[in-house]
Amino acid sequence: MNSDLCNRCGSCVGLSNGIITFENKTGKYLPKLHGELSNELADRIWHACSGKEFDFPFYRKKTFGDNINFHNYTGVYRNIYIGHSKNEQIRKNAASGGIISGILAWLLKNKKIDGAVLLRMSENQPWMNEPFIATTKEEILSAAQSKYTISSVNEILPEIEKFDGKLAYVGLPGQVQSIRKLQEINYPSVKNIKYILGPFYGNTLHFSSVKSFLKSYGEKDYTQINKLYFRYGEWPGNMRVELKSNRIIELPKFHANYLIPFHILKNSLLCTDLSNEYTDISGGDAWAPVYEERGKGFSMVISRSEKGQEILDEMIKENEISLNPIEIDEAITMHSHGYDLKKRGTFIRMKYRKWMGLENPDYGYTNKGFSFSRYLMEVMIDIMFIVLGTKPARFLVEKIPPHIIGGIFEKSRTIWKKSTHKIKREKLS
Repeated sequence: MNSDLCNRCGSCVGLSNGIITFENKTGKYLPKLHGELSNELADRIWHACSGKEFDFPFYRKKTFGDNINFHNYTGVYRNIYIGHSKNEQIRKNAASGGIISGILAWLLKNKKIDGAVLLRMSENQPWMNEPFIATTKEEILSAAQSKYTISSVNEILPEIEKFDGKLAYVGLPGQVQSIRKLQEINYPSVKNIKYILGPFYGNTLHFSSVKSFLKSYGEKDYTQINKLYFRYGEWPGNMRVELKSNRIIELPKFHANYLIPFHILKNSLLCTDLSNEYTDISGGDAWAPVYEERGKGFSMVISRSEKGQEILDEMIKENEISLNPIEIDEAITMHSHGYDLKKRGTFIRMKYRKWMGLENPDYGYTNKGFSFSRYLMEVMIDIMFIVLGTKPARFLVEKIPPHIIGGIFEKSRTIWKKSTHKIKREKLS
């Protein structure tokens, strides 16, 4: 198995009847085979795998039909908005504007769903995330905020199949793509899923990021974690660890981003889907000074399907959410850094990998025609990930206080973004 291609969506585990499980979730987090799969089951698992292949054009037409607005970077869209939940409790507790949590709570209240497939931090192992089916508003809110370590939501497929009622499903792009592949063959495990929502996606971190973060503060035992948050408090939030000793460790979210180059999951750099293109509704932070400076969460919201747009229209009428429409060019510019990383950088990286004889995922399309300066920039980025992902680099960074390395990282990132601004935005929209 090629671990670079595995996005840990969890479908192989969820479909295998216990023959495949994930091993070492606080380490490499890879699936392990415990017996023989029948040919039929192996074929089904292979079909559901979104890590090796997901034909974007085929599933775009299959999911959304013809006569749709489409941009190569955003995917299908009916409307694009900037907004937030009007419920201050939901907005305050969410990673950005509380849109996804607000939509789920509204769907449940109006009996359009009976439950929602979500990700929360485990009660028994609070340092790990776990998928579950929320059936109350309180459970929905308990799953609010981002979880940046590896998750495998589709492990829960057997529970989804057994659930008596209609479900909404929330997942990352690779997880959503696998669900769409199963829907395409009318597989029983996904028959109860009526709506698919999802956040924008930048990257995923190995659990080593949490262990390294603790070591930097002199804490070596992650099992002493009582609560773990990745975006605690009001926007943009803090990485926060509450230990059984009552010690609280907290670092601003933008400073905690220093962990990314040291602990990123390699598959994150092979994902071309920033804005979760195969959802009914997707949402992510509104990255623009006009919103960031207010210190409250604002979301960019993209409605893609007819039923997704109907949800937003009804919620606007009931004064549940605030949404202001924006144009496609503004949406792309707002996330230019992310789109450049996903829609340009990924295809450049895959070209390098092909030269080295490495396998790449097949997305059914490609982007090309980038400038020499963009290729050169990608070489620098990839060298950084290679060097900082080594054990010596991780060891050294753990000796530097996080508030210092975090501050250095944020300033360096700002300088890098300014110096590469023109390259990233060239012909972007």
